[in-house]
Amino acid sequence: MDYKALAQQTAQEILGYYQDTSGWKVVKNSKKITVSSKASKKFHGNLYRVEGMIPELTSKLSDFLFKPENRVRWDNSLKMYNMVLKIDSDTFLCHTITQSFAMGSISPRDFIDLVSLKHYERNMDVISSTSVDFPAFPPSSSYIRGYNHACGYICLPVQENPAYSKLVMFVQTEMRGKLAPSIIEATMPSNLVSFMLNVKDGIKTQKIPSRRGYHHNGHSSFLKKK
Repeated sequence: MDYKALAQQTAQEILGYYQDTSGWKVVKNSKKITVSSKASKKFHGNLYRVEGMIPELTSKLSDFLFKPENRVRWDNSLKMYNMVLKIDSDTFLCHTITQSFAMGSISPRDFIDLVSLKHYERNMDVISSTSVDFPAFPPSSSYIRGYNHACGYICLPVQENPAYSKLVMFVQTEMRGKLAPSIIEATMPSNLVSFMLNVKDGIKTQKIPSRRGYHHNGHSSFLKKK
């Protein structure tokens, strides 16, 4: 598989979602975080868009979200987040195991995702991810193997105050298993708000150096099984 080409394609999909302003329905607005959704074109479920402001430089925020060694320190929705194949400094495969959520009604899932970081003009970063098949980590009987269709983050400076970043997250996760869509639709918005609050709280306590001289003039070529 050409992982670099797939990473580029996925980043372009995330940019497309960001630029798409039609058809979104606000499903939750809490603590200055907005969650919107629309029907996914990838599977019979929803594409979620989550927006909020983070009081941190974009360069530091993108490192915080992208690097596996940072992710496991603050994201309490995960049991495990391990890099299993490094493709280059900005692209890798990871194996993720989630915690159960929705008061245990949704059991842990595991995922194999291709994750990449790409820099664009105006200091905008795109972290994209999409699930892939990776023979070295086949599905096991311990967890239901979920599938992330193109997901990711857009990180960019707030024009009025570059010390703050706008974070826009896109999620379209196929949980698989025997889950009623109504359970996912009822619980996902609150979980996405909790995730964004986790980002805000986590980045306050992490000492992650920002990239010096960060500037880009042109863009580049994120139990019981149910």
